[in-house]
Formats: sequence, structure tokens, C-alpha cells
Amino acid sequence: MTSREILSKLPYSKPFLFVDELTVIFENGAEGTFTFDENLDFYKGHFKNNPITPGVILIETMAQIGLVCLGIYLGKDNNNTETKFAFTSSEIEFLKPVFPNEKVTVISEKVYYRFGKLKCKVSMRNSKNEEVCSGTISGMIL
Repeated sequence: MTSREILSKLPYSKPFLFVDELTVIFENGAEGTFTFDENLDFYKGHFKNNPITPGVILIETMAQIGLVCLGIYLGKDNNNTETKFAFTSSEIEFLKPVFPNEKVTVISEKVYYRFGKLKCKVSMRNSKNEEVCSGTISGMIL
């Protein structure tokens, strides 16, 4: 399955799609990028006169690239045209802010995939290759 095919199967659309490119995908991990456009609605109120990307959006970006894209790839042999996911848990440490117009790279490494549950170690890096957040994310493939 190609990166383009995986992206076409994502269950999201703008303005809630946080994947621009899937650069690496294989059975043990994924890597992709997203640029946070300054016109995204959440910047209007988070924070006044000094907008930063909310942590929940950073987690969602890591989940879409590092968990859902990988889950679609791992489930490629189940002949389903639509793979459904349920987010189950995350433990993320935030180290640096992500600002409007900043491009980030998410790197995911599979911890395990069994009985429909996928757990990954994820890391997000900015354009200076500085880690901005990292941790684990889990979900169920339904």
C-alpha cells in the first residue's frame, strides 16, 4: 500500500486533517509532516496576541500520522475499504511550543500490534529538528 493510498483512507478532512505528507511507512513505524497554517481557527483564541498550537492538536497530529496511518497500513490485508479507529490513551510530554506556520515531523515506532490494539512511541520535531513533544499513543482498530 502506498502513502497516497493510505492518505486517501484517512477518516478526516479539512479543517481536521493534520497530515500533509506521509514520508515513511512500514510494518514497524511511520513518519510524516504537517504545517500549521496561521489561519487555523484555534489560533484566534489560543493565546491572545501570542498564538501557539494547543497540546490537544499536537496529540491529534501525532495520532493521525503515527497511529492511524500506521494502523491503515497494518490492516491493509483485511480487505476493508474503510478502517475505523478508537483512540484509547496517550501519555505525552510537551517540551517546546509550536507556532503558526511551523512545519513539524512526526516519527512513530510501533510498540505492539495485537488483537486490534496498536500502541506506538511517537515524537514530534520542529524544522530545527528539536523535539517539541513525545510519548506514547494507543488505539483500537475496529
